[in-house]
Amino acid sequence: MTSPNDTTADQAFRQSDGHCCGWGANAKWSGSNIVALVLGFVIFWPIGLFFLYWILKGRKVKDLPKSVSGKFYKAKSQFFGVENSTENSVFNEYQQTQYDRIREIKDEIKDRAQRFAHFRDDAKRRADEEEFRRFMGEAPERR
Repeated sequence: MTSPNDTTADQAFRQSDGHCCGWGANAKWSGSNIVALVLGFVIFWPIGLFFLYWILKGRKVKDLPKSVSGKFYKAKSQFFGVENSTENSVFNEYQQTQYDRIREIKDEIKDRAQRFAHFRDDAKRRADEEEFRRFMGEAPERR
C-alpha cells in the first residue's frame, strides 16, 4: 500500500480513511443532502456553507428543521423564563392552567389600570371645571 516515495502526510491521509483531520469522516452524502446543499448554494451561499458544515458533521439535512426548532424553543424558553415541558401530561396540563391563570391576572391588572387612568382623567376634568366656575363667579364682568 505504501510506496517508498510516500511522505508521512500521505501515509497519515491514507490511515484516516481519506479524510483530513477527521472532517467529513461521518459525512452523510445522500441524494437529499446533495440536493439540499446545491439548492442552498443557489439560493444564498451562506446557507450552502451551513448545509456543507451540517453534512460534514455527519448529520442529515432532513433532521435540520427539528434541530433548529428545538434550539429555537430552548433559547426562547430561556429568554422568557419558561421551563421546557415534560413528558408527564398531567404536569403539563397543570402548568398550562397556571400559565392561563397568570395571564388572566395580568389582563385584570391591565383592565384595572386602564379604569383607574380614566377615573383620574374624569376627576381632573371635574376639578378643572369646578376651578373654572369659581374663577368665573369671582371675576368681575368686563364690558
